Amino acid sequence: MLFAFMMAGAGAPPAWPPPDRLPIVAELPDPFLKPDGTRIRARREWPAQRRRLLETILHYQYGPLPPKGAKVTGRVTDHREVGDLGSVRDIELSMGPRGVVKVRLMLAVPAGKGPFPVILDGDLGWDRLNDAFIRAVLGRGYILAAFNREQVGPDSAERKGVYEAWPNYDGGRLAAWAWGFHRTLDYLLTLPEVDGKRIAATGHSRGGKCALLAGATDERIAVTAPNNSGCGGAGNYRFHDDKCETLEAIVRRFPYWFHARFAGFMNNVQRLPFDQHTLKACVAPRALLTTEALGDLWANPRGTQQTHQAAREVYAWLGAPDRIGIHFRQGGHEHGLQDFETLLEFCDVQLFGRTVSRRFDALAFPDAERVWNWSAPARSPRSSGVPTASSGDL
Repeated sequence: MLFAFMMAGAGAPPAWPPPDRLPIVAELPDPFLKPDGTRIRARREWPAQRRRLLETILHYQYGPLPPKGAKVTGRVTDHREVGDLGSVRDIELSMGPRGVVKVRLMLAVPAGKGPFPVILDGDLGWDRLNDAFIRAVLGRGYILAAFNREQVGPDSAERKGVYEAWPNYDGGRLAAWAWGFHRTLDYLLTLPEVDGKRIAATGHSRGGKCALLAGATDERIAVTAPNNSGCGGAGNYRFHDDKCETLEAIVRRFPYWFHARFAGFMNNVQRLPFDQHTLKACVAPRALLTTEALGDLWANPRGTQQTHQAAREVYAWLGAPDRIGIHFRQGGHEHGLQDFETLLEFCDVQLFGRTVSRRFDALAFPDAERVWNWSAPARSPRSSGVPTASSGDL
């Protein structure tokens, strides 16, 4: 009864035991299991189940997201043309109470009449998105919107950004950065050139971790695409080899990325009441792509395939097996043009129904073990149709 500890009864507030009081689960936990120990059977039950899973994940791993805060506003600080492909604007966003959190947004918009689909990236502070990236995205008819998540919350234990805005806020940086995705999206949806039904969120490494969390917690994001996100992202806590980052390693080095409760699972991972396939499943039935590098062993590519395959069981049960994809390339830990081109093709398929030659179902590790002992429930005769997404974030 994996989630039986969560609630005392219908309508009761969650009951959260400390990690050492949770049951041991050696395999990847069952995402279909309800708080009372029974399993969901109908697709209409998925939205409520998804919310319960997210509550558990946020409580034990990332912590809560900050409050929504005041309306997000933007002030253009610079503008330039990119040949005949479009234009780039630098914008200062004001978020949080009284707009005290200031975040830089780079907005590249194609020439012509919109609205246009959007690739939303939180990695602007890494100074990686040069003109080659901008031209590649504009040339495909997409907006590239990149914000500096480190202005939402610094990549350190220093309590600035949202932590100054809400001094009692205790969520980790990954939760705060996911909030940055949501608030940047709030602003984008005010712009006439933005197609609000076709938003993809992406990021690399730690940026991929928070992009995955952002997509799981905001149903306005149509495509979620973490790149090389590894431990704490698309990877696998329970199953890895000696060359992979572990829960213990990431919490020792980056404790501020997570809620303080997460440290209770160090050397205790089998008591974790979920694994990252659960977070991936919380994106369903919206589209999800994980892009991985075979040489990036620290990010556990084999374990990422395992979480992909486990989450795909949820997608298939919801009638959306083609909305989850994975792609492996040669090379190491980077977010290059090849990864962006893969994402753009996946978005072409998912957002426009276009045909591309690239596959998104090829497994790099066909011999990878099935590390879960559950299967999708048999659907009841009334269980039909894919649940529709509601607007807004968790």
